[in-house]
Amino acid sequence: MENSYCRWVLVCSVLALCLGSRGMRCQLAPNFYHNTCPQLYYIVQHHVFAAMRAEMRMGASLLRLHFHDCFVNGCDASILLDGTDGEKFAKPNLNSVRGYEVIDAIKADLESVCPEVVSCADIVALAASYGVLFSGGPYYNVLLGRKDGLVANQSGADNGLPSPFESIDSIIQKFGAVGLNTTDVVVLSGAHTIGRARCVLFSKRLSNFSTTDSVDPTLESSLADSLQSLCAGGDGNQTSALDVTSPYVFDNNYYKNLLTEKGLLSSDQGLFSSPEGVATTKDLVETYSNDSEHFFCDFVWSMIKMGNIPLTGSDGEIRKNCRVAN
Repeated sequence: MENSYCRWVLVCSVLALCLGSRGMRCQLAPNFYHNTCPQLYYIVQHHVFAAMRAEMRMGASLLRLHFHDCFVNGCDASILLDGTDGEKFAKPNLNSVRGYEVIDAIKADLESVCPEVVSCADIVALAASYGVLFSGGPYYNVLLGRKDGLVANQSGADNGLPSPFESIDSIIQKFGAVGLNTTDVVVLSGAHTIGRARCVLFSKRLSNFSTTDSVDPTLESSLADSLQSLCAGGDGNQTSALDVTSPYVFDNNYYKNLLTEKGLLSSDQGLFSSPEGVATTKDLVETYSNDSEHFFCDFVWSMIKMGNIPLTGSDGEIRKNCRVAN
């Protein structure tokens, strides 16, 4: 993010976002807690760094936690609420979304030094940014000042979160429903440059794919062979790196992989190979595969946009415990 042009574009874009949203989220600011909780950044950095030192994958998990939170009710930490009717038990999240304990630990430390000041939603957003940074990705100032939602929305998570089994057109529609566009689809999919996915999410590509093909023809053959060996005889919970080239480094290899049919999920490879992807997203995949700085710049802007998805329902609160409403 050292490029001055990129910084200028981001400043102008954030201003346009505020003007376009009629001020709904313009109270968000990078220095929101400057006076009320100056220890915030150190505490979040400390916990995220420690969690990633123990398991590098946690950076990707925290990023995904933020994504799955924002797509349901806005970025309000509703995904953290306990209860069998909660979002964490929705099909896209159950046995999949991780990192809750890291958020709990951060919240506990913050409550000891600045009680009832920092929202859980802001902790999730800031933790995600450090997950990106400590994986080698771009640094960006996270806009802060969110409130925590009072209720979870399990049906919203079941129906609103994009699925790896969906067509590119359907995913674009779901992004559009929360104010994000086709570029955001391609950019935020690039978060799959880190992290892992379970066999259950891509095994359909490995056998009985269609009436004419046993294996998905858009999956490179040697990768298909290794994935078949990985998943054979298992319960679907074995995992593979989403980026088979540099699984723990936040870079643009995710897009380079798509050009050689090494995208793990159907929704990944579809950005480049599906008929709708060829029509709408292929050019952007090629752009980001050739220019990592362009990808980083656009990723930061898309993350800021996603973090600005307005809350639905009440204005919210500052939870004392991220798992339950006050």
